[in-house]
Amino acid sequence: MRLDLRPLDPVRSIKAKLGLLVASSIVAGVLTTWIGFDYLGWRGRWSMAFAVAVGLIVTQVLAHGMTSPLRQMTSAAREMAAGRPATPVRTTSRDEVGELARAFTAMSRDLAKVDRQRRDLLANVAHELKTPVAALRAQLENLVDGVREPDGPALTEALDQTERLAALVEDLLDLARADAGVAPLRRTAVAVRAVADDVAHEVGIARPGRDVLVDVPEDLTADADPARLRQVLVNLVDNAARHATEGGRVDVRCRSDGAGGLVVEVTDDGPGIPRDQWDAVFERFEHGTTPEPAGAPAGRSGGGGTGLGLAIARWAVALHGGRIAVVPSPRGCRIRAELPAAPVAPSNGTTPNAPTRQETSRA
Repeated sequence: MRLDLRPLDPVRSIKAKLGLLVASSIVAGVLTTWIGFDYLGWRGRWSMAFAVAVGLIVTQVLAHGMTSPLRQMTSAAREMAAGRPATPVRTTSRDEVGELARAFTAMSRDLAKVDRQRRDLLANVAHELKTPVAALRAQLENLVDGVREPDGPALTEALDQTERLAALVEDLLDLARADAGVAPLRRTAVAVRAVADDVAHEVGIARPGRDVLVDVPEDLTADADPARLRQVLVNLVDNAARHATEGGRVDVRCRSDGAGGLVVEVTDDGPGIPRDQWDAVFERFEHGTTPEPAGAPAGRSGGGGTGLGLAIARWAVALHGGRIAVVPSPRGCRIRAELPAAPVAPSNGTTPNAPTRQETSRA
């Protein structure tokens, strides 16, 4: 086992380390020369040669510990370039090299996560596309072969599968717009009750056996983008309905925050989300480990089980400059989204900063 001695790790500055390195070498050489002359009776040239050797050994030991993080990062970078997992980098040094090692370690973790998400994306999208495509293909083959008449029910089934494919593609396009930062925000006064009722009716049809109850004042309006607000409600309500118990209920409550903004709360009566996963469920392609109700697809995210729905909801809320989070609930899971009103333009005529995309923010 190779030793990795780092006696200078507690020192916070690389310049101080270099100074200690030089001073240690000089002290080691002087002590060796003194011992050789006074105690061992060596001649001058032998004492000098031994002092140089001891100084080089001390320098090698201290310098090896100082440069060890750099060698480890080089090795890890080569592993990453070859497509293999990066080897761990020891980050105990407290100087500038240690800061670089910690930044490198964080970067390698992020790259590994992105690579895992890429593989999950391929697997999830392939899985989600396979089922409706197979069903649609079977329907069309039956119609073409004359096994089934092209009546209303047959065409409706084919249309349902096509709409499922279109919804998945739309989710992927929304995330692409989020990454590119090209999704504009068109704020206007929105009648929240009408949007909530429409979403509840739509989800109720898609998720039979769950009651979606809307508690929204008739006169409630919100300063928001209608399309993005609907996107938030659809993903939250559909996610809640998918995890509610059979014959259970989903509560949708919307209210004003008193300053022109909107507060949305969606609660289900399902098994809930463990506290340590409250942030993770808003990440793309992340699925919680909470047991699902019977017959429900795995995962604790919306978007048909792809792990995209809650990520899209967080993005839409962040476009408004708001925040979204799982909050404590006496039953099931409750997710709260807060959409503040648009900032008022300054009196000097300048335009306030528009809300920016905050994909990595956590409520």
